[in-house]
Amino acid sequence: MTRELRDCLGHFATGVTVVTSEIDGQKHGATVNSFTAVSLDPPLVLVSLDRTSKAGRHLGDRPFVVNVLKEGQSDLAMHFAGRPTARPIRWDGTKLAEALAHIVCEPWRSYDGGDHVLFLGRVKEIGTSQGDPLLFYRGAFTKRGA
Repeated sequence: MTRELRDCLGHFATGVTVVTSEIDGQKHGATVNSFTAVSLDPPLVLVSLDRTSKAGRHLGDRPFVVNVLKEGQSDLAMHFAGRPTARPIRWDGTKLAEALAHIVCEPWRSYDGGDHVLFLGRVKEIGTSQGDPLLFYRGAFTKRGA
């Protein structure tokens, strides 16, 4: 049923984010489409990360940034999914400089999510830029209205 469930869930279009943080003085990121708003008061968001990933093992005790990617940034999504790109990554601290939006968080809580860990972050800073979101649908990147 695992494959069938994955295929079924793929029918829900999602935005694409890269969750970034600093670990031992090095910037790291992980491509994540399991992201959602949780609460406005207090301001909370949730990301779900594979517990075996580096980000999944280290995110719970450090600040992190949810970077919402825009159209044309699928190579950036693939880079942080483990397929490095030759394009240089532009950083602004631990934020991705060219993201459509960013949400800077401090750790709030984490919960067991089976093979994933659910991380709630308290929002400390937000920012947006111009553009359309990068979307993921049925296992592929797509454009709004496509």
